[in-house]
Amino acid sequence: MPASLSDAAIAQYHRDGYLFPVDCLSEAEVSHYRGALEAFEHAQGDTFGRLPGLVRSKSHLLFTWMDSLVRHPRVLDAVESLIGPNILIYHLTSWLKEPHDGTMVSWHQDGTYFGLDPAEQVTAWIALTDSTPEMGCIKLLPGSHVIGQQPHQDVVSPNNLLSRGQTIDRKLNYENYVMMPLRAGQISLHHTHLVHRSDPNTTDHRRIGIGVSYIPTRCRLVNDVRVTAALVRGEDSFGHFDPEPRPVGDYDAAARAAHTEAVDRFFESNRLLVARRRSGQVGI
Repeated sequence: MPASLSDAAIAQYHRDGYLFPVDCLSEAEVSHYRGALEAFEHAQGDTFGRLPGLVRSKSHLLFTWMDSLVRHPRVLDAVESLIGPNILIYHLTSWLKEPHDGTMVSWHQDGTYFGLDPAEQVTAWIALTDSTPEMGCIKLLPGSHVIGQQPHQDVVSPNNLLSRGQTIDRKLNYENYVMMPLRAGQISLHHTHLVHRSDPNTTDHRRIGIGVSYIPTRCRLVNDVRVTAALVRGEDSFGHFDPEPRPVGDYDAAARAAHTEAVDRFFESNRLLVARRRSGQVGI
């Protein structure tokens, strides 16, 4: 499938560091993917965000329906417009905010603990429900991607959905923000260095978004750990990552084993990168 964004939209992304909304999923597709997620929650007896085993991370390795979602042609067409036709998924996180649950995300940059070079990772945020300001949609600082990777500190908080509570350690004009609301079925796209956050969901409705970290195959990991990635379009002539297997069944033994290994390797790389940054071995 060809790249789909207009020249003007691509220029806006590179200028501002983000683009929204992009219409991608039909109403029937939204119902299908949300229904699959909530059926799994019902079977497990808890919400997707609270289930053990880091189910919300790299979920495309656990479920055929999530594997299908992250390969949706309209999503990949938009991503291809920005990073080219050879595309890997480096990571995935499901972002769920339950009604009035108080969860939030602090000001941060996605690339902080990714360790990727060049810094061309694009986050596609796929809305499976509406995401309004009242529901805690993404709030961003336009053009902030041009400042490059900034230092962060880890701020432990039970309400922060980030794995380390990473918070940017720099005084910025946080009043100069833009809200990025989406309707179910739409996506937003933002640069790995864009400074953004989200506030709590103050409504009576769930907010469900799937954040997919897409990278061109030319990206490499500046770390000693060999991690995995999923080729979702084109060819990988570089081999910087071990390939991730596509799930054959939903949450079966093979899928869980592949998921556990991939997540363990990802967070080990994350841990070592944090240690190297703190010791001054990796520049910010």
